[in-house]
Amino acid sequence: MADQLPPIVDAGLVELLRAATDADVVIADVRWYLDGTDGRAAYEQQHIAGAVFVDLERDLSDHTRPATEGRHPLPTPRAFAKAMRRIGIGDNTTVIGYDDSGGGTAGRLVFMLRMLGRRAALLDGGLHAWTGALADGAAPTVASKIFTPVDWPFDRLATRADMEPNGQAIFDARSLERYRGEVAVADRTPGHIPGAGCVPWAMNLEPQTTRFRTPEAIRQLWGLPLTSPIICYCGSGVSACANMLALERAGYYNTRLFVPSWSGWSADPTNQVATGADPGGPATTS
Repeated sequence: MADQLPPIVDAGLVELLRAATDADVVIADVRWYLDGTDGRAAYEQQHIAGAVFVDLERDLSDHTRPATEGRHPLPTPRAFAKAMRRIGIGDNTTVIGYDDSGGGTAGRLVFMLRMLGRRAALLDGGLHAWTGALADGAAPTVASKIFTPVDWPFDRLATRADMEPNGQAIFDARSLERYRGEVAVADRTPGHIPGAGCVPWAMNLEPQTTRFRTPEAIRQLWGLPLTSPIICYCGSGVSACANMLALERAGYYNTRLFVPSWSGWSADPTNQVATGADPGGPATTS
């Protein structure tokens, strides 16, 4: 856990953090949309007052990597540090990420920071739950801070070899329709990784409020012992981060993220593909 800051915090705690003496708190708007809607434009239309904008494509991904590493591979530690410095996030900054979906994109930034040991949390309920001041217009000019590059901790990241059944539970965070292969969104091949189950990331939320369920309700949803080894993936390693944070909230710590996710897996024609209901139908090659 990142310095005892819980992975998900409410608006009241955020206000207390911001009001603390000598507080170094950055609120980060991480809106991004699979349908191509412009996240920065949404930010400029309305955002939490004082929030900076974090660009998923530019700041949290490395698009120079091969297709088999997915649509949103992690940036190099040096590139990530450079992006954080530009945004005004330093080694000792407390970061509160939010979006307007309940965490489906902001979870990516929060998880990346937390696995480096930085203080970061997701705003529970996102923009809709914020009761403080709102603003519009371009992102504010911020002073650069020192953010030291740190290698990604590979004990938190799953490899292609880890996706072979070996006692671990593997879960897809996409919608059930995408998991079952009934629709293909962004990827040429529908379906899921053979042997994987499906817990769509939004199932961790209360549908009426888009706030995260209680730890007890999340444990009931996942239905696994707290010591279970769990690997999460999604379409491109973004929304699965919300599952990772929900699992941490519920007390699961033996978890890893498969960053390439379905986009990377299905880009390799030697990998098998499954379709149908949980935990998947007959495997075929793509």
